[in-house]
Amino acid sequence: MLRINNLSKTYPNGVQALQDISLDISNGMFGLLGPNGAGKSTLMRTIATLQDADIGSIMFGDIDVFRQKQELRKVLGYLPQEFGVYPKVSAEEMLHYIARMKGISNNAERKELVKALLEQVNLYNHRNKYLGGYSGGMKQRFGIAQALIGDPKLIIVDEPTAGLDPAERLRFNNLLSEIGENIIVILSTHIVDDVSELCRDMAIIAGGKVVQRGNPEDLVKSLEHKVWSKRVEKSEVSKYQEDYKMVLAKLSGGTMVVYINSDTDPGNGFKSEKATLEDIYFSNII
Repeated sequence: MLRINNLSKTYPNGVQALQDISLDISNGMFGLLGPNGAGKSTLMRTIATLQDADIGSIMFGDIDVFRQKQELRKVLGYLPQEFGVYPKVSAEEMLHYIARMKGISNNAERKELVKALLEQVNLYNHRNKYLGGYSGGMKQRFGIAQALIGDPKLIIVDEPTAGLDPAERLRFNNLLSEIGENIIVILSTHIVDDVSELCRDMAIIAGGKVVQRGNPEDLVKSLEHKVWSKRVEKSEVSKYQEDYKMVLAKLSGGTMVVYINSDTDPGNGFKSEKATLEDIYFSNII
């Protein structure tokens, strides 16, 4: 169990990145959903011992993360948002180097581990290729391979599918789902579909605060028969925003469609829509 209690962080420029964050996270895939600048990366870096909070605590089992950083790092796998690679080094060579850095000195053991990791992330046939020649998706899968060295009990992935094409995103999400069966995997992202497809538990963070928490399916059920849409002129959007609890306004088929939350039929030409996690997301960040 990962327990985050009353975590707050303000940067020297006055930006309050985290405001009294408290979360209990158990085994499985946990989605941390929020827009860019919401505080997700700050929270991930803090859990990963890369920066300190101003106040609050984090416990991972019996490990006090702020007082026992090295102990946490022994059981942590981390794939940051900006994951750089050495372009003139092969995947196999790089994994051997990282494994040695993590204390796996036995050559036979390390060779077996590297082979197994490359096969797990479907990169074994590209093991001798320079990392600089990898596609975005291949680099992300390599990132997961290096994060898995040392048999981690907690894995953090920060915006892992941003910029990937649909096929690579699917491969990466399937890999994450497989990994997250028996350990804690925290998926920090602004892509709603990734959380909807992968996670049984999630939180929405906005403005440095947790604004929603729960099972994605249960959250969507809470909006059943409460989402309504209507096509309007672009010039009318602001008026509808004033008159209704608007969730979202988007261009569709050349005209604007406004989506609102209402417990009862609002009339006025609105039609009922099936609720989605996207509705939950926009309801909490707007």
